[in-house]
Amino acid sequence: MKFITTPVKGMNDFLPEDMRLREHVLGLIRETYATYGFDQIETPAMEHIENLTGRQGGENEKLIFKVLKRGRELEKGMETGELADCGLRYDLTVPLARYYANNKNSLPTPLKALQMGSVWRADKPQKGRFRQFTQCDIDIIGDGSIMAEIELIAATSKMLTRIFSEVGIREFTVHINDRRILKAMAASAGFTPEQYDDVFIILDKMDKIGLEGVKESLLKKEYDPEAVESYIGLLNQITPGIKCGEFCGRIGGEYLDGRVASNMDAIMDSVSCMIDPSVRLEFDPTLVRGMSYYTGTIFEISIDGYNFSIAGGGRYDEMIGRFSNQQVPACGFSIGFERIVTILKDLNWTDEGNRKERRAFLVDERVEPGKLLEVFKLATAMREQGMIVTVQPLKKNAKFQVETLEKCGYREIRKVYSDTLLQ
Repeated sequence: MKFITTPVKGMNDFLPEDMRLREHVLGLIRETYATYGFDQIETPAMEHIENLTGRQGGENEKLIFKVLKRGRELEKGMETGELADCGLRYDLTVPLARYYANNKNSLPTPLKALQMGSVWRADKPQKGRFRQFTQCDIDIIGDGSIMAEIELIAATSKMLTRIFSEVGIREFTVHINDRRILKAMAASAGFTPEQYDDVFIILDKMDKIGLEGVKESLLKKEYDPEAVESYIGLLNQITPGIKCGEFCGRIGGEYLDGRVASNMDAIMDSVSCMIDPSVRLEFDPTLVRGMSYYTGTIFEISIDGYNFSIAGGGRYDEMIGRFSNQQVPACGFSIGFERIVTILKDLNWTDEGNRKERRAFLVDERVEPGKLLEVFKLATAMREQGMIVTVQPLKKNAKFQVETLEKCGYREIRKVYSDTLLQ
């Protein structure tokens, strides 16, 4: 049998230098959110198939890596057509809902949770799209006030400022909207609730197809031309820097509770006082976010020059209740970890801001045991001082060995022979 040395398509091997970058970013994420009171939790890689296919994950439910039943249960499944009883998680939100329902009596209220781990999607691999990737989520469960949105946006902005400032990026944009505003826009134009999801899917493509493209797509769906014209007219009134209250006033009070706009203004005013001045906060009435489970505020973060978002989320007050059989408010942010790492690599990130002093001892194989003991004692003392120290046998091709260590950040490399003085 011939063994295959490459990883499964859409999955990756990570070299030591890759892992240093990834662990550095994960460390900054942990540190930053900890200062805002978030506690790290962990859920299993596999979930019950009923949970994964419970209409919580939108299009992701089509991308589940299903796990076959075993033994007699598989035989029964072949008779009924139900072959899988669990699957690899495709995100961290569905597992969080189950986790909270299972452990709520042992958890604080509100729960401020940080999750970091691998997720799997049976997707078609391409540049920037993998079948296994790391996801980082922060969620606040049990807080129905706007303080949850304020904390999430402020903490995430702070974290991204810390990470991207290492490669000279301080400017990025936080786009904010509310699903209730989207619904009010559609209702005021004359669309029915059954048509909302289709309308939102088309609106979500506006940055690619433009306003005329949105109009053409809506007309191709054979929606009422008057509703389409009214909707496009409303979108035409969106100008750079428009305030939420100003825009919502054009929709009409019969379609939207006035508190939605006032809460949006309060969120943006509060966050602006907590984040770096170079971070832009932008009310964006065209922001949709793909998941239909969002019930209120939604947000997304972008960086100029990149055609993808680096973080996104929103309020999803109904999902947790489907697991716990009681209404539980929830709001969360998902961080595009792999995209962040890609940007840092593109900009030649180096670990200088977090580099410990690294030293290497390359020991000739002919040194006597006493000299080797001396080397290990010195290495132990250096490690206790906080240094990173490696002890290796000196290879015949010492030049290549030294060059490799230097690429790994070792600045002092000592070759040790029997007559070498170590002190």
